Amino acid sequence: MTDERRQPTLLVVHHTPSPATRELLESVLGGANDPEIEGVTVRSLPALGATIPDVLAADGYVFGTSANFGYMSGALKHFFDTVYYPCLDAVAGRPYGLWVHGNNDTAGAVRSVDKIVAGLALTKVAQTVEVTDGIDARARELCYELGATVAVTLAEAQAARRSGGCDGK
Repeated sequence: MTDERRQPTLLVVHHTPSPATRELLESVLGGANDPEIEGVTVRSLPALGATIPDVLAADGYVFGTSANFGYMSGALKHFFDTVYYPCLDAVAGRPYGLWVHGNNDTAGAVRSVDKIVAGLALTKVAQTVEVTDGIDARARELCYELGATVAVTLAEAQAARRSGGCDGK
């Protein structure tokens, strides 16, 4: 967890196999790296490449997935299967956000991620972004805001710790 001497880290874990999901990822990263947000390190890793140490070293998370057959992508499910028990108690209370892209339905994918992050006791700090139509300016804006919101949450928690305020989970 973050202490006063290091910047908090936002870990973006994603499965972005299509141009549409990649475009949403770029918007999330744009928001998380907004120049007005200072003091947060942003790391982006594909779901199949993210590891237990990556999760434990991060202070907050944004997850992104396609909706496949009414569920999250197999890659993101594999990520959660890998990190769930080793990280279970260590990540409780850390902030997260989620975006999901599907051709016609995202409800099952959102529900499946929500169940897992509830088990990890992560704290949702932004509205889930669900995109079922083509990627337009509104979808890009919502994903930008998602990345920025989680990054700002981490920056504010760090500032509170440095000033002796709340515990800033």
